[in-house]
Amino acid sequence: QVQLVESGGGLVQAGGSLRLSCAASGRIRVINAMAWYRQAPGKQRELVAAITSGGNTDYRDSVKGRFTISRDNAKNAVYLQMNSLKPEDTAVYYCNADLTTAGSRGNYWGQGTQVTVSS
Repeated sequence: QVQLVESGGGLVQAGGSLRLSCAASGRIRVINAMAWYRQAPGKQRELVAAITSGGNTDYRDSVKGRFTISRDNAKNAVYLQMNSLKPEDTAVYYCNADLTTAGSRGNYWGQGTQVTVSS
């Protein structure tokens, strides 16, 4: 069974910083892409940032220059450094991984971590 466990969310004032972490565990052979999504109340879940196994990154326009995604392949972990946070960044943030286990390739989600930015 694969698990993704996130940590690092919390309450911060506008302009502040947070660092989210996500570690994958289980019978994992290869982790392909990893990503962070977020979902604000009443809104659809949206992609925030993604990173491939080779380190190529992609960001949604609203976070470019403020957020940085990185990964540690040895630890099966992905991180999201969030700087210059804005109230509109408030959401539940979810870790996502496209990975291959002994049996098959699949897409997995973490349980989510709340990020609240006060004005």
